[in-house]
Amino acid sequence: MSMAPRTDPQSPAPHVADSHDLIRVHGARENNLKDVSIEIPKRRLTVFTGVSGSGKSSLVFDTIAAESQRLINETYSAFVQGFMPTLARPEVDVLDGLTTVITVDQQRLGADPRSTVGTATDANAMLRILFSRLGKPHIGSPKAFSFNVASISGAGAVTMERGGQTVKERRSFSITGGMCPRCEGRGSVSDLDLTQLYDDSKSLSEGAITVPGYTGGGWNSRLYSESGFFDPDKPIRKFTKKELHDFLHREPTRMKIAGINMTYEGLIPRIQRSMLAKEREGMQPHIREFVDWAVTFTTCPECDGTRLNEGARSSKIKRISIADACAMQISDLAEWVRGLDEPSVAPLLTALQQTLDSFVEIGLGYLSLDRPAGTLSGGEAQRVKMIRHLGSSLTDVTYVFDEPTIGLHPHDIQRMNDLLLRLRDKGNTVLVVEHKPETIAIADHVVDLGPGAGTAGGTVCFEGTVEGLRTGGTITGRHFDDRAAVKEAVRKPTGTLEIRGARTHNLQGVDVDIPLGVLAVVTGVAGSGKSSLVHGSIPAGEGVVSVDQAAIRGSRRSNPATYTGLLDPIRKAFAKVNGVKPALFSANSEGACPTCNGAGVIYTDLAMMAGVATTCEECEGKRFQASVLEYHLGGRDISEVLAMSVTEAEEFFGAGEAATPAAHRILTRLADVGLGYLTLGQPLTTLSGGERQRLKLATHMAEKGGVYVLDEPTAGLHLADVEQLLGLLDRLVDAGKSVIVVEHHQAVMAHADWIIDLGPGAGHDGGRLVFEGTPADLVASRSTLTGKHLATYVGG
Repeated sequence: MSMAPRTDPQSPAPHVADSHDLIRVHGARENNLKDVSIEIPKRRLTVFTGVSGSGKSSLVFDTIAAESQRLINETYSAFVQGFMPTLARPEVDVLDGLTTVITVDQQRLGADPRSTVGTATDANAMLRILFSRLGKPHIGSPKAFSFNVASISGAGAVTMERGGQTVKERRSFSITGGMCPRCEGRGSVSDLDLTQLYDDSKSLSEGAITVPGYTGGGWNSRLYSESGFFDPDKPIRKFTKKELHDFLHREPTRMKIAGINMTYEGLIPRIQRSMLAKEREGMQPHIREFVDWAVTFTTCPECDGTRLNEGARSSKIKRISIADACAMQISDLAEWVRGLDEPSVAPLLTALQQTLDSFVEIGLGYLSLDRPAGTLSGGEAQRVKMIRHLGSSLTDVTYVFDEPTIGLHPHDIQRMNDLLLRLRDKGNTVLVVEHKPETIAIADHVVDLGPGAGTAGGTVCFEGTVEGLRTGGTITGRHFDDRAAVKEAVRKPTGTLEIRGARTHNLQGVDVDIPLGVLAVVTGVAGSGKSSLVHGSIPAGEGVVSVDQAAIRGSRRSNPATYTGLLDPIRKAFAKVNGVKPALFSANSEGACPTCNGAGVIYTDLAMMAGVATTCEECEGKRFQASVLEYHLGGRDISEVLAMSVTEAEEFFGAGEAATPAAHRILTRLADVGLGYLTLGQPLTTLSGGERQRLKLATHMAEKGGVYVLDEPTAGLHLADVEQLLGLLDRLVDAGKSVIVVEHHQAVMAHADWIIDLGPGAGHDGGRLVFEGTPADLVASRSTLTGKHLATYVGG
């Protein structure tokens, strides 16, 4: 092949297409952003940092990612757009140089009982095809291996028009599915614990039934004692088989009791219909407590928790059924698939192998495909979403990550950093919202937002290199090289919580004594069994307050005042001073503006176009009727109170005419967790992840309990906020509480009085106790991965 000689000795001028190497944002005003203008380099790794609530997510997710998604959606026809979620244009003047954005956020995967790691990543779909082709005996199509498809069959006459005549034909159909008929693909069945329903040593006349509402001679208890199906003076344990069936399971039967027509039915169906069919949140507290005691969830006896029927479990490849494959640790399953050599399904095996290897590479090899998706932590869920992008051939894409290191041990953070750099090196733009200095350190470009949170944030404090950030004088720069020192003197425990033979999930018979009256930290690599030990062995009941990472539910009508219960004492205080009903001071009840129904804005639906929200002209966005705003407390109306910040409201309700102790207590707790800048009426939908978790912590602090169990409380917290959190934990311990924290953050480990380290690895390589003692001993011994990383962190 001959090459044409180059005559031009000078390098050619750059092509005009290569000049678009920046994403330009000008005048961003989404949420708390204040006319932010920045330029982000393409094909580089940019980290956005700043205190929790400073506007990072508003800039990256609600502005850049949202506009890219909106523009892509507009390329579809109006018909297709009608089926897609509508997105409004972000509040921004100019967005230039955008590329296709792939968002990998921390939204938990659906908690539907039939959603598993396998169904969420398409690995199950590939396994089903594999078993339908190679499984012996052959039982049917891939549907026959799906626990979401029930086996059904039917037959009947079909009427149709043919050649101008009406013809009847007999048709039959059948679908072979893999769903277990007993548990309907859920893997567990709920059952009522009969010992919680009645005392079988007593008769009905002696009050044998212990269900709330069925005691004390009321109509419910009379229904059973006067039904005539059994002797009310005979102890239940002496009932005949028929009498016990009538008592517990009899179908609805009409009868007269004391001259009143009533329907009698067995105790179990009656309780299931009247109590268990309701949402748990809507129950009265004493009913909820009874249900928690009386209902037991047990592994389905028919499928042994595999969710699959006998047919699906009978078909095997090399003596392994699809249930066995899904129950394997993914790293082991990857090895098994690698050993299958079958040319007829070679492309399928290659794709399945790549997916399973991605799990291992991303540090999730310890999971199994049958793990319920709802049990994954936020960090695990985010990494599961990353799997489909790792092997992608796409380039020049913008990947947006929301704190990808959440839930990661320092040992795993290095692996995550390598993945982010790999995505960048393929020619992609990577935008990361992050607090961990280990990840900020690998950035090509840093954008620091602040200087404060909420209304005190929303401006760019620094833009440049990591070295520039260190010397830039911003809060992030000042705290970047902070290193907590190991405690010299630790508190003495006041008692111990004994855990013996813990075997939840991957725990291998762990025996450990957790000291009480101190700050105890449970740590270990991701998947080592920390949450299994803490949540599986310390039941959240009497005296135990558990603050996990479950998402806060709340609509745009919910705000910190409604979520924490703060609005109740405020409404009562307004009502008492003005001599009116408390319901008037609720924007969701009688006091709501009739035009906007208390929303403050009026939403106009524009079909496939983004809906428009306009401020209500009647109440000017205040959400209340004009007559309600004439009532005052301490010189302020209810809308002005909801516009206050927590700090301002704490002072307002603390003394003077508006002094309300119940409200002041809640506000003090909100200020304690560092949410003093939030306004009381700010919609929950606008809060960041870190703010929501601290709001939840403030609410739980009101509960009466001697033991606080916290699951990664530093998630979503800036380096400067971690210091405040440690102060809060100290105050809890000094007040006589026991605090048990599941945590990876080295500052929390160094601050602990006692450390319990699990490992040495993840999955079946973990689940063992590898160290227990003081942080100083852990640093000195360096015997575990945690010890080595903590020693490096404190400079030991």
